[in-house]
Amino acid sequence: MHTTTLTPPSPRRLVVAIDNALARCVEIPAALLVVAEILVLLAGVTSRYLLHRPLVWSDELASMLFVWLAMLGAVIALRRGEHMRMTALVGKASPQTQAFLELVAIAAPLAFLLLIVGPAIDFAQDQGIITTPALGISDTWRAAALPVGSALMLAVACLRLMRTANWTMLIAALALVAAIAGGFAALSPLLQNLGNANLLIFFVGLVALCVLCGVPIAFSFGLATFGYLALTTSTPLSVVVGRMDEGMSHLILLSVPLFVFLGQLIEMTGMANAMISFLASLLGHVRGGLSYVLVGAMYLVSGISGSKAADMAAIAPVLFPEMKARGAKPGDLVALLAATGAQTETIPPSLVLITLGSVTGVSISALFTGGMLPAIVLAITLCSVVWWRYRGDDLSGVRRATRRQIVRKLVVAVPALALPFVIRAAVVKGVATATEVSTIGIVYSVFAGLVIYRRFEWARLKPMLIDTASLSGAILLIIGAATGMAWALTQSGFSSQLAQTMAGLPGGAVTFFAASIVVFLVLGSVLEGIPAIVLFGPLMFPIARQLGINEVHYAMVVILAMGVGLFAPPFGVGYYSACAVSRIHPDEGMKPIVGYLAALVVGLIIVAAVPWISTGFLH
Repeated sequence: MHTTTLTPPSPRRLVVAIDNALARCVEIPAALLVVAEILVLLAGVTSRYLLHRPLVWSDELASMLFVWLAMLGAVIALRRGEHMRMTALVGKASPQTQAFLELVAIAAPLAFLLLIVGPAIDFAQDQGIITTPALGISDTWRAAALPVGSALMLAVACLRLMRTANWTMLIAALALVAAIAGGFAALSPLLQNLGNANLLIFFVGLVALCVLCGVPIAFSFGLATFGYLALTTSTPLSVVVGRMDEGMSHLILLSVPLFVFLGQLIEMTGMANAMISFLASLLGHVRGGLSYVLVGAMYLVSGISGSKAADMAAIAPVLFPEMKARGAKPGDLVALLAATGAQTETIPPSLVLITLGSVTGVSISALFTGGMLPAIVLAITLCSVVWWRYRGDDLSGVRRATRRQIVRKLVVAVPALALPFVIRAAVVKGVATATEVSTIGIVYSVFAGLVIYRRFEWARLKPMLIDTASLSGAILLIIGAATGMAWALTQSGFSSQLAQTMAGLPGGAVTFFAASIVVFLVLGSVLEGIPAIVLFGPLMFPIARQLGINEVHYAMVVILAMGVGLFAPPFGVGYYSACAVSRIHPDEGMKPIVGYLAALVVGLIIVAAVPWISTGFLH
C-alpha cells in the first residue's frame, strides 16, 4: 500500500500564493469602486439635469468612496511597481547596483508605512465624532481608508521584499534604510536647534536622496514630511495624516480616475484610430505629414483623456508603424511624441489644470477656456521644426488620398471628433461640473463603441478598471503626500519667506514671470506636474495676484514650463514614459528632442509675453 506524502510548499511559492490572493482581494473592490463612482456621479447629473431633483447625497457618497479608491489604487500600484519614480540615474548604474537600489526603493516606503499606520488609526478614530451631513453616518467609515490602505501597502511591501532571491542584498538594503533612520533619530536634539535649516536637510537633502535613488516620489515626500515633523517639532503626526486626507479628498480630483478610464475607452472602442486615420488621409502626402498628424492627434486626444500617458498610449501604436514605414527614424518619433506631450499640458480637461484649480482657487472653467490657444501656439512652433527637418523628403512613392477617401474617413471619424466638443459643451452649458463631465464622456464612448463603431471588447473592461485604479492611486498618493509637505512648509514660515523674496525681486511682474518659468522648468523635470503644483501653487499664485498678473495667464505659463521640464531628458519622467509607450530606447531620442525643446521654449516665451493668448476668450 502506497502512502503519498504531501510536501509543504516552498517559502517562496507560499509568498507568491499570498501575494496573488492579496491582489485579488484588492483589485476586484478597486475595479468595482471605479464603476460605483461612474454610476453615482452619472445618477447625480441625470437626476439634477433631466429630472430636476438633485440628489443631495451623491457628492458625499462619491467623496467617501473616492478615498477608498485612492488608497486601494495605491496598494495595486505598489504591488505592480507603478508608483511614479525617477530612474534616470539608477538606470546608469551597474546591474548589481541597480538590483540593490530596487530593494532600497521598496525598503524606504516600508519605513514610511511603518511610521504612518499608527497616526492613520488615530486620525480615523478622531473622525468618529463627525457625522456626515447628507448620509448621517460616522466619518470614520471614510477615514478608515487611510489606515486600511497603509496596512495593505505595508503587507505588499513586505511580500515584495520576501520575493527577492538575494537575501544578502535584501538585508543590506534594510540595514541602510534603518541606519539612515536611526542616524536622524539620534541627531534629533541637534536638529531641533537648527530652525529653518531643517527645511534644507529634509525637504531638499532627504527628498533629493530618495528621488535620485529611485524611491517613489509619494513616499519620498512622505518620509521627508514625517521625519521633519517627528524629529524637529511637537506636532502630532495624526495632524499630517489629516492634511494628506484633505489633499486626496477634493471632489474635483475624482475626475482623475474617470478621465484615465475614458482615455482607455477611446482607444479600446476604435475612436482614437478613427480620428488618426482621418488626419492621415488629409496630410499623409505632405512632407512630414504624419508628424503634423501626430501633433494634431495629441491635441485632439488630450482634450479627451486628460492623461498624457493615456494620450501617448492611444496614438503611438496607431501612427508609429506607418511613420517608420515611410522612413522616419525611431529617435525622431519618440522626441516628437514627448514634445507634443509637453505642448498639450494646458488642453482641457488636463489633470494638471484640475489639480491647479483645486489647490489655488482659480476657476477651473476659466482654466479650461484659457488653455486652448497656448497649446496651439506651441503646436505651431513644433510644426515649424517638423517643416524644417522634413523639407527635403522624397514623396514620389506616396499616393495622395482621393477626396472620396477623405470624405469616407471623415464620416467614420465624426462621432470620435465630436467627443471633445460634447465634453466642453456639457461644462459650458451647466449640464455637468468639471468632475461629472467625464461620466458623460464615458457614456458617449460606450455608446459609440457599441452602436457606431461596433467595437467593444468586454474582456478588457476588468483590466482597464484595475489599471485606472492603479494609476489614480499613484497620482492621488503623490497629491496627498505633497499636500502634507506643503502644510509643513507653510507651518515653518517658509512660504512667507519665499513670497517676500519673489515679490521683492527687482523688475516687478516681468522678473517674477521669468523667475517662475525657470523655477517651474526645474520643478517639472524633477517632481512632475501634479506634485509641483500642489507644493508651490498655493505659494506662488498669491504673489502673482499681488503683482497684478492675471491668474489664468500665470497658470498657463507655469503649466507649460512644467510640461517642458517634465518631457525634457535626462531627468524628465514624461520623456521616459514616451519611450516606454513607443518601445524606443531613450538614448535614440536625446539628440532629436533638442530642436523640439527649443521650439517649445520659444512658444512658451510668446505665451508669457502676450497675455491675450491665455485670456482673450475669458470674457
